[in-house]
Amino acid sequence: MKSETPPNGHTPQPPAPEREFTMRFTSTPRGARLARRLVSHRLNDWGHPYTTPVNETLTLITSELTSNAVHHGHVPGRDFHVRLTLAEDTFRIEVTDTRAEKRPPANPPTPDSLSESGRGMPLVAALADDWGVSPRQSAPGKTVWAELHVRTKGHPLTHRVATEPTDVDLLLATASLLRDDLGSRPEDASQGGRRR
Repeated sequence: MKSETPPNGHTPQPPAPEREFTMRFTSTPRGARLARRLVSHRLNDWGHPYTTPVNETLTLITSELTSNAVHHGHVPGRDFHVRLTLAEDTFRIEVTDTRAEKRPPANPPTPDSLSESGRGMPLVAALADDWGVSPRQSAPGKTVWAELHVRTKGHPLTHRVATEPTDVDLLLATASLLRDDLGSRPEDASQGGRRR
């Protein structure tokens, strides 16, 4: 993690967004899936089609952050919030939940190859140009955010190379799962989420 709340408690404010999408979701697996799909749809509307690296990368980051909000930030009866912005060629995704004490580690450990969990934050750290955790401004809780720098034509500014072949395999497998997920694109949802 490259950024964390400074000792004085003031988080640097990102520049004013040129584009913004904000929505509240139920803190359930279904809410996390809907958030991921709507972020992908919004990116498509903003000129980054579904199969582009920017859309796939931010959708994957959103999936991991919203899943963590549901599994580790859930408080009964409380929702989580998603905010996607674009400002000065930088996309920023923020996921806010109401559980302040459950923060991701500053340096996510590499998960055991046999473990079925623990891959979310290492994946976010590998894909994002920057990420961090900030206290929620208006109520108890936290915001976990990630940024991706892009060129105007929609290609990431940085070229990421996985440190181990297993990381590449994981990224490819996860991206494939996102593409194959039922109803992962709005046009699929119009058909009732059924494959034909």
